[in-house]
Amino acid sequence: MFAVSDNLKKSLVLIMYDHIIDLSMQKYGEEMNLFAKLALTPKGWAKNVRVIVDQFGRITTVESGVDPSPEDQHLRNRILLPALSNLHSHSFQRAMAGLTEKRLEKEDSFWSWRKLMYDFLQTLTPEQMEAIAALVFMEMLECGYASVGEFHYVHHQKDGLHYKNIAETSLRIIVAAQEAGIGLTHLPVFYMQGGLNGKKLLHGQLRFSNDLESFLRILEQTQDTLRNVPEDYLLGIAPHSLRAVSPKLLTEIIEAKDSGPVHIHIAEQVREVEEIQEQFGGTPVEWLLENAPVNSRWCLIHATHMTQEETRNLAKSGAVVGLCPITEANLGDGIFDGSSLLLHGGRYGIGSDSNVRISLSEELRLLEYSQRFVLKERNVMTQNSESVGMALYVDALMGGAQALNRKSGFIAPEYWADLLTLDSEALAFCGCSDGEILDRWIFAGDDSLVCDVWSAGRLMVSDGRHIKHNEIERRYRSVIQEFK
Repeated sequence: MFAVSDNLKKSLVLIMYDHIIDLSMQKYGEEMNLFAKLALTPKGWAKNVRVIVDQFGRITTVESGVDPSPEDQHLRNRILLPALSNLHSHSFQRAMAGLTEKRLEKEDSFWSWRKLMYDFLQTLTPEQMEAIAALVFMEMLECGYASVGEFHYVHHQKDGLHYKNIAETSLRIIVAAQEAGIGLTHLPVFYMQGGLNGKKLLHGQLRFSNDLESFLRILEQTQDTLRNVPEDYLLGIAPHSLRAVSPKLLTEIIEAKDSGPVHIHIAEQVREVEEIQEQFGGTPVEWLLENAPVNSRWCLIHATHMTQEETRNLAKSGAVVGLCPITEANLGDGIFDGSSLLLHGGRYGIGSDSNVRISLSEELRLLEYSQRFVLKERNVMTQNSESVGMALYVDALMGGAQALNRKSGFIAPEYWADLLTLDSEALAFCGCSDGEILDRWIFAGDDSLVCDVWSAGRLMVSDGRHIKHNEIERRYRSVIQEFK
């Protein structure tokens, strides 16, 4: 289906029938020494910190209480942090932002939004998907994410026919990720039916459809590609939901790929919960925990509607809950019971899902504020008297890294240099103590406070702007004009 050039370690050229996509990105750079007056380390805030990153993008040394040396890149007026992973994205939906905010039915809901999304898919080409994804990944980097889990389900042509290369659209996502320089855990979605009991696939769903054989071919082609791109690019799987995958084939695809992340949409809507309960004799989370090997590999996206018992059992499983507060609010999903998950020792991360608005600080802020709305309390998403901003940020660091199977989340040896800096001289930080920094950013500031972002040692954002911003934006603008 495609040929790989012998350009060895520097680049990959995919030959796809009538066009060539050059995936050239330097995989290996030079060692760098970063020096910051203040950095968030595993032991907390530390002063005068040197971080040494090897040529492969991994941190080798972290020293605190040291003086800067001539070899250091001095991050003046910067606060150094480990950067978050965005654990759930459908990049193509970024181009729908603002197009569905009209009331079309008496009871507008997720389900009516979904119909509009299917309509939008009818004309979307692989080239457009690539340009949209590159913009999305650029925007993620500019707001402080260093990596993304792309939950990718638009595999085929609008009539369901395969492209000449069955993994074409997955390869486009990889191209876009490399162009933007973001770390990637690619999650091809398995989607086999239009609803419970083998309901026929209709309309936009035809582009998602696979049987087991074709899905495994997509995984194989994608894995072959990932062997030739940056080492921090990984592959997982995503059975779409219990609505879209039969119990039998859910078992078979999990057995077919017995390592790497497993992500699944679960219990997002009340109607979904009711239908699963009627059909399976248990709620979605209850049934999944009893019938699938849910463990730390798994990420349950949304899990909005759970009982206290389900929440406790999910926490015990070791799986991560993937929360997307902006999208969940936009779609009217409901509010996740975050305080109960924390009470039972559960783990969560955040994602941008539909990408209607990409904002790291706002996802965390809305997560906390949604809990305050429900409980009529303040500072909910913490189990002690610490800064709630710190608790939100650290929990999302740990959950996101686990969900993407990415060695990130700490400024520590052997971890990827997924790093960001904040502007210490910004008005939002005026008179700020170290312990207030994350509270000021998340609750009183915004993503404009992000200055520099490294993904696995790749400096992709400098002074708040992506290094290829103009080029990526120009291509996206051209693509958007095609939808008119």
